[in-house]
Amino acid sequence: MTLEFGLDTFGDITADANGPRSAAQVIRDTLADAILADQVGLDYFGLGEHHRPDYAISSMEPLLGAILAKTERIHAGTSVSVLSSDDPIRLFQRLSTLDAVAPGRAEVTIGRGSFTESFPLFGFDLHDYEMLFSEKAQLLQALLSREKVSFQGRHRKPLHNVTVYPRPERPLQVWRGVGGSPDSVLEAAAMDMPLVIAIIGGNAARFAPFADLYRKARAEMGAAELPIAVHSPGHVGPTDAEAKERYFPAYAKMHDLIGASRGWPKFTRAAFEHEIAHGSLYVGSPETVAQKIATTVKALGLSRFTLKYSAGPQDPAHLHETVALYGREVAPRVRELLA
Repeated sequence: MTLEFGLDTFGDITADANGPRSAAQVIRDTLADAILADQVGLDYFGLGEHHRPDYAISSMEPLLGAILAKTERIHAGTSVSVLSSDDPIRLFQRLSTLDAVAPGRAEVTIGRGSFTESFPLFGFDLHDYEMLFSEKAQLLQALLSREKVSFQGRHRKPLHNVTVYPRPERPLQVWRGVGGSPDSVLEAAAMDMPLVIAIIGGNAARFAPFADLYRKARAEMGAAELPIAVHSPGHVGPTDAEAKERYFPAYAKMHDLIGASRGWPKFTRAAFEHEIAHGSLYVGSPETVAQKIATTVKALGLSRFTLKYSAGPQDPAHLHETVALYGREVAPRVRELLA
């Protein structure tokens, strides 16, 4: 399979010399980044769903519609849609609509998500966390695989031979996002969905068994091979030193804000340097980042690598430059290294 290069963002609230930008401005900046990503030849641009004051993007599909309408070739999608607190029918309808706007370029990645704010916000009980995802994933899979759907679960009224509109003109592109759970990997294989592994800590090579498990499960099912992607955070700057100096303060602030509610230790410069050298941070010059991506692609046999290019209150100009460097220098260099 051809190697694809993607970017994604949760719409982190950025900051410039005048202070934090508004959520509305961050959304406009994200649209500009996506247009640039298309212009520099990248393959995918993803938006993550969050419902917190430190992120601007909570409703992804309106912004995805703007991205798809203003670009020519890049795919755009969700990274991820928190299916447990969403409605599979509405998600199917939104994806079908986006696919009509930009045929073959709209995608969705479903997952459990790393935050839980959406559950009380939309009236769901966290005690139903696993069952909600399981039932809704079953319903979504049914919607994707056949026109007439009947379904019965504990968390919605039964459906009897229902057709959901608008009908897509082609099979819709839905990926399954996972963290570190073998059960989730096996679920993705059984659901006939390509796999996205979110690697946000530790060396990527330790996730190779998950990629192997997915391929083995598909083979044992007698099913076709499907793409495997990785999502990891990072930043590309003109030099290694400049990339680190740009990225560390904002990344540490984001890490400590989230960690305050999860019992994490304060993020240190030593931990930052270790994660770049041995872990999941892809930070540095185009050559440094390209070398590390190439190593990850080979270790896991990837079809797509997606860089989560925003992290905390970074300067939006630096984010825009990362998009340009990633498309113009990093992606071509990785292809050279793997040729």
